[in-house]
Amino acid sequence: MSPRPSLSPSARACGLSGLVALVALAAPAARAAEQVVFVSGAFRRSIPVADLEQLARTGEAAGLLGDALRLGGQDPAEVGKLLNHRVTLPLVLTTRLLSTRFGEDALERLSVILYPLRAPKVGMVALRSATIMGIQTGSGTLSAVGFLRAYPNEDVAINLPALQSALQGLSGMGNVVKEFLESDLGSNLERVNTPAAPVKP
Repeated sequence: MSPRPSLSPSARACGLSGLVALVALAAPAARAAEQVVFVSGAFRRSIPVADLEQLARTGEAAGLLGDALRLGGQDPAEVGKLLNHRVTLPLVLTTRLLSTRFGEDALERLSVILYPLRAPKVGMVALRSATIMGIQTGSGTLSAVGFLRAYPNEDVAINLPALQSALQGLSGMGNVVKEFLESDLGSNLERVNTPAAPVKP
């Protein structure tokens, strides 16, 4: 992977200001997700994040969430465990990864599936923000509930057709992701962010 050109301090400051502005536009009054909205064409169905948190905390599902799990034949306790499952992610390395071409590619693909309901164009910004803030709040770990608590918009849309299409394509991506994760991630990221030493004549 070829290193990206370094930015001047003023350019970095402008980029940071733009990032903050986009997050503010995406969520002028919200600091965490309140609803997960499943979208398929004109169909929309919302589940309160509070219900997901209750499921994660107690293993018991209420309201529409309970109905959906019953119809899908899912054990609420097992789903609760999944919501609580924490993945260890080093904050600095993850932040750097999300700034690489690979990371931005992944964010762009994910932002088609998961995005602020009323501001889909800032989906990448919201994903990056929720991931970094979620890891920071989770002391180097990230769970589904932690991600939602850190998501900078009150309504998180999940595009069901896009999600289904992505899941169908996961088998073809498996080997690529496996090879990437098994590589020396730290060294790869250092090479991206550290300028190459000058070549001696």
